[in-house]
Amino acid sequence: MVLRIRRRTRLRRKEAATWLSRLALDFGTDAPSDDAAIDEAEAGGLRLLLLGPDVIAVIHGDAVAPTIRRLLSHPAMHRHVTVDMGAVPFVYNGADVMAPGIVDADPGIRAGDLVWVRDEKNRKPLAVGRALMDGPTMSREEKGKAIETLHHVGDDLWRLPEETP
Repeated sequence: MVLRIRRRTRLRRKEAATWLSRLALDFGTDAPSDDAAIDEAEAGGLRLLLLGPDVIAVIHGDAVAPTIRRLLSHPAMHRHVTVDMGAVPFVYNGADVMAPGIVDADPGIRAGDLVWVRDEKNRKPLAVGRALMDGPTMSREEKGKAIETLHHVGDDLWRLPEETP
């Protein structure tokens, strides 16, 4: 399926600043300047924040998370979950993250938070998802689903910048 950006509208500065400050606060990542022109759009049922041609964040309910491309260019310090190398192929293909594959998680994560998943060896982002349990529980639990994957490397959102004219 090819994602198409629809209903792209420019956000008011105050609304854009609210989303960007939440992104910076929750994930500890650099936010674009306050005077940057931020657009909101829809693509395949997802609400997106765009800075020029680049998709920088996904809005899920009342929460916001950086896209994987944004995480690669502007690393985040918070809400990370580290998986062992055995889980990487499954996460890479879009599977939900199971608790036994998690080796470390930010202790500040609460159930329902948006989080990003990274591999143990390279510490590179693999996916963005919604936590189904809190951080300390993820690290010690030996069974069950811990993260519902919303966006992963190689999905339609990942390929979106290549397809956008």
